[in-house]
Amino acid sequence: MRGLIGAASAVALAWSGAALAEEAPRLTLQRVFASPELAGPAPRAVRLSPDGALLTSLKPRADEKERLDLWALDTKTGREWMLVDSKKVGSGAELSEAEKMQRERARIGGSKGIVAYEWTPDGKAILVPLDGDLFLARLDGQVDRLTNSPEGELNPAISPKGGFVSFVRDQNLVVQPLGGQPRAITTDGQGNVHWGEAEFVAQEEIDRRTGYWWSPDDRRIAVERFDETPVGIVTRAAIGADGTKVVDQRYPAAGTPNALVELYVMNPDGSARVKVDLGENPDIYLARVDWAPDGKTLYVQRQSRDQKTLDMLAVDPATGKARVLFTERSGAKSWLNLSDAYHFMKDGSLIWRSERSGYGQLYRFKEGKWTALTQGDWVVTALVGVDEAQGRLYLLGNKDDVLEQHLYALDLAKPNALTRLTERGWWNGATMDAAAKRVIVARSNPNQPPQVYLADTSGKRIAWISENALKPGHPYYPFLAQHQERKFGTLKAEDGTTLYWEMITPKLEPGKKYPVFFQHYGGPGTGQQVTRGWGGALQQYLVSQGYIWFQIDNRGSYNRGKAFEDQIYRAMGTVEVTDQLVGARFLKEQPFVDAKRIATFGWSYGGYMTLKMLEKAPGVFAAGIAGAPVTKWELYDTHYTERYLGDPKAEPYEASNALLDAGKISDPLLLIHGMSDDNVVLDHSTAFAARMQAQGRPFEMMFYPGQTHRVGGPGVSEHLWRTILGFLDRRMPKGE
Repeated sequence: MRGLIGAASAVALAWSGAALAEEAPRLTLQRVFASPELAGPAPRAVRLSPDGALLTSLKPRADEKERLDLWALDTKTGREWMLVDSKKVGSGAELSEAEKMQRERARIGGSKGIVAYEWTPDGKAILVPLDGDLFLARLDGQVDRLTNSPEGELNPAISPKGGFVSFVRDQNLVVQPLGGQPRAITTDGQGNVHWGEAEFVAQEEIDRRTGYWWSPDDRRIAVERFDETPVGIVTRAAIGADGTKVVDQRYPAAGTPNALVELYVMNPDGSARVKVDLGENPDIYLARVDWAPDGKTLYVQRQSRDQKTLDMLAVDPATGKARVLFTERSGAKSWLNLSDAYHFMKDGSLIWRSERSGYGQLYRFKEGKWTALTQGDWVVTALVGVDEAQGRLYLLGNKDDVLEQHLYALDLAKPNALTRLTERGWWNGATMDAAAKRVIVARSNPNQPPQVYLADTSGKRIAWISENALKPGHPYYPFLAQHQERKFGTLKAEDGTTLYWEMITPKLEPGKKYPVFFQHYGGPGTGQQVTRGWGGALQQYLVSQGYIWFQIDNRGSYNRGKAFEDQIYRAMGTVEVTDQLVGARFLKEQPFVDAKRIATFGWSYGGYMTLKMLEKAPGVFAAGIAGAPVTKWELYDTHYTERYLGDPKAEPYEASNALLDAGKISDPLLLIHGMSDDNVVLDHSTAFAARMQAQGRPFEMMFYPGQTHRVGGPGVSEHLWRTILGFLDRRMPKGE
């Protein structure tokens, strides 16, 4: 820990030195979105080679922060070099529409170059997808092209033993022996039928990105087949700068049929195909698929349509016959959250995260019996690694502080005896190698942008991967003198529940009152917003313009336990709105706040919240900005919407929608939407605009041609925020 404390001290010295700098440059909106990234060159997808000798990552270019290249670091010598230059190797070909949409659902739609890669099991090469084709990068710098087709390859993978490369092309699964020729092992994928892909809701809501899974011995593949024929068509006008494309998108809106999903097991050449028995009811979700370590059993997580039941199926891959290993059930006024925090052990037992106690905790399932491994009114957020030989688990959680995430070690023989491996005061993420012998820690705090380091299993730092120290040469260093501290606090909801808030203020002058930029998200199913992590330069820019930046986490959000989250069940647009208004009342009571100049801003669910707040409490906010808002839940997808609101045929959707009370909005409103959004389709905003216009309510709009749910990129991000700030200048000018 001594080395980590030393690093923190060095950062403190950098801050004091920067504060003495003469005529420090002012942070501008243009610089916030320019290259290089102000937070520093934070590596992504950091991984260790199978032997641990090399550490690889994706890094943005200094002159083009959206473009990523593949880098390697020798863990013994510290030597680092670019392994694959995306500009030299890539063709620059346009991605297929399918890959573009996959990237949007993975929230990497704005990235260019290399966005994913995979080590071969022998550690001698890396599979690199780039510009729709596949390449094999060797450690000596040689890069071999594996595919060269106009169709593009989706979901590429190296088989566990390294004998095959597999991918999806033209909606069929293709298997290519390394050094051999590719072969489509399914053939009827066309039109509405897809093999080896994840259906829309699996990608967008279930957090499952692939539709096929290799057995550990390379001998069998489990492959999903889905048919979108029953799914309704949304005619989406993808409006771009150069014209409009009308896209007939299969979109499973709430209460309508989902895709028909089947699962098969077959040999790598497509032979010996058997269908997995997923049960008599076809209207289910294929949540997760995993092979046992010995390859003799296929485990399938089957989720009911109402998301109140999750069955773990044990499948015989030779016959497809399935039995229920165990079942998780929610309460009547709740739902089951899916998780990736589980691990199948070589002895046949299972490490499993469950919320049965009211908080996400780890259990061991062995021979039909459950043993609690962790307990308490805190949340296990991830299972990072399992060292079966040593009987140790490594997990992320918020045991020590709701606003911090830490890495912990746990001895299987001593349940609930946790050892924290990361330093207090930080928000930490972590990944480990397959053997759980080394850990990669990514951390940040309000005054330090993301850092990444390699550590041993005691938490001791072995080497910096990216120290990202705030010293001369760092992109953010010239602006340190303007950086303002973030403050944290708590408020009480109407029912007495503790709510956490965060605030950044300008340097307060006695007697002066300041406007507030009140940001919110508020939706369920996502990580909390208020944390002791790096907030980014945009927040600091807003503060430099004289705004107080404020945010509060409401009931219904994640990482506070099920009772906190479940209050939004069948009640969207109620408790979360009430809690945000508690934050607004608190602000109005502060002597340094201009109570007449509080603006509220949110995107996606946050945009929906802006509308609901303006409807519920006219006059509380001086202005509201709603970005890409859901306005009518019947238009949103099945898995997300029905989880919280149920079936539209039986539940009061109308009260949760933002359309019914649109006429109550009397405060200035700016409505923003990407015109090619395939997640929250543009119909949401056009329906709302029509309702406002029909009732004679004035408001402003800014729609972005060609932009999806993520409105941004070179030039566009700056335009977006100039539009927002220009709106606020007009609607709540100084001196009011």
